[in-house]
Amino acid sequence: MAKPGATGLSRVINATGYSMKGLSSAWRHEAAFRQELLLMIVLTPLAFVVGKELLQTLFLLVLAWLIVVVEILNSAIEAVVDRIGHEHHELSGRAKDLGSAAVFITLMMNLVAWGGLTGHNLLHIW
Repeated sequence: MAKPGATGLSRVINATGYSMKGLSSAWRHEAAFRQELLLMIVLTPLAFVVGKELLQTLFLLVLAWLIVVVEILNSAIEAVVDRIGHEHHELSGRAKDLGSAAVFITLMMNLVAWGGLTGHNLLHIW
């Protein structure tokens, strides 16, 4: 059974509004999101310097912006857990830790990729 609600262009317009609301909420309430977004302002043009060819540049851009995506998902997990309650619960702590681990792994993936391509393309280490 289909979910009732908007369809077609109305659904796309509504979804865009919800996305903008989510981005605005992340900016207002999440310091890590603001920090990572500022990092993207630096990394985005830098990808065109570090990447030697189109695929390398695209790889760096997608991987860098993945940090912001994972941070938003982590913030969503934290919001849901906090909505349920602020008392300590093992599963709530695990959910928050797993979200944080996802952000950490994404940051480490970026460190390896950016470091490797910088070393290869700019410093001629490899």
